[in-house]
Amino acid sequence: MIWRLAYRTLLWLSFPWALAHLWWRGRRQPGYREHISERFGWYQVRPARPVIWLHAVSVGETRAAEPLLRALAARYPGCELVLTQMTPTGRETAQQLFGGAATIVYLPYDYPSAVARFLARFKPRLGILMETEIWFNLIEGCARLGVPLLLANARLSEKSARGYAWVAPLTRAALGGLAAVSAQTREDADRLARLGARGVEVTGNLKFDVALAPQLLALGAQLKQRIGPRPVLLAASTREGEEALVLDAYSRIRIEGLLLLLVPRHPQRFDEVVRLLAKRNLSYQRRSDNRALSADCSVLLGDSMGEMAAYYTACDLAFIGGSLLPYGGQNLIEACAVGRPLLFGPHMYNFAEASRLALAAGAAVEVADAVMLGARAGELLGDQAVLARMSQAALAFSRAHQGATARNLAICERLLENRV
Repeated sequence: MIWRLAYRTLLWLSFPWALAHLWWRGRRQPGYREHISERFGWYQVRPARPVIWLHAVSVGETRAAEPLLRALAARYPGCELVLTQMTPTGRETAQQLFGGAATIVYLPYDYPSAVARFLARFKPRLGILMETEIWFNLIEGCARLGVPLLLANARLSEKSARGYAWVAPLTRAALGGLAAVSAQTREDADRLARLGARGVEVTGNLKFDVALAPQLLALGAQLKQRIGPRPVLLAASTREGEEALVLDAYSRIRIEGLLLLLVPRHPQRFDEVVRLLAKRNLSYQRRSDNRALSADCSVLLGDSMGEMAAYYTACDLAFIGGSLLPYGGQNLIEACAVGRPLLFGPHMYNFAEASRLALAAGAAVEVADAVMLGARAGELLGDQAVLARMSQAALAFSRAHQGATARNLAICERLLENRV
């Protein structure tokens, strides 16, 4: 097949780039220079029990997978859970969530030989790929060995669907090699089916089932107590170029004592945002300093990992980053789970259904730009009655959409039973 040959040729041509990429990213995130052998299918660990394997590329997918992994552990105590990622932050999150309860390694790059070594080492009885992880050689290798693969919690924006359509023969072969697909929404299911997926089921979004850690909720309460009676606007998971827009919006809000809690999406950008705050002569403190908040502090920089639930708990109103500029938005479900009213920009295409439902439920307000963000944030923070109504709507919205874990677990059970 000419498309498959072209894909494999491109992979081998990119081999030097892959090594250079790991070394370059390791300048800011040393984790990229660790466990490099795993990225090419060489592992030190060897499972002692039958394996159920789940791949979650980074932090968001790993957190989304938590309820399903815990359900699988309870349902199949005789199996070993193997959890793979592609990023150091995803691996770190997996360690925090599961520790010794799962074997945590990197998924190899999609070279046929690396994939073969991975499958030979772990011999999974079932594989689960989270959200939009479509690796052509990996799926082909699993099909050849009879390893059933579930694409779980699948989402596919119209933009991504157009991209996959450019390599339609490869996409059709890959999606056709999956044993099952569970989609978040009917729209996701329809796009996947058009590209070649078979028997797609709509199961809802696993992120609604994620139980927030009590220690994070307690940490959020402590942060709020440390901040005191000041109102707090959270800008959560902001992306490159957005911090400047958020600061522009913040400067227009006329709410006495307002604190901006600014949390960049990627840790390697924390120092960059510090330089931006200094350039604007804003009084700021870093969360990592872990000290009392000074009275003149305007911005608290959330320069920590794994504490987003605490930040949501500590705020009065949350803006969802990645949405003012065309990054596709970030997960808004965690904020709703703690009853926080939401603002987001016009670019929420990665979470289109969740954002649409949040707007319909009265839990969120969409803004067109930074000017509107400042205006609407000021209006909402100045009206406690409206904030309270939105808070209740957010909680109700979150609870109404739970249940995806049980539906995905049922698919896993069916695939395992069919293999036996």
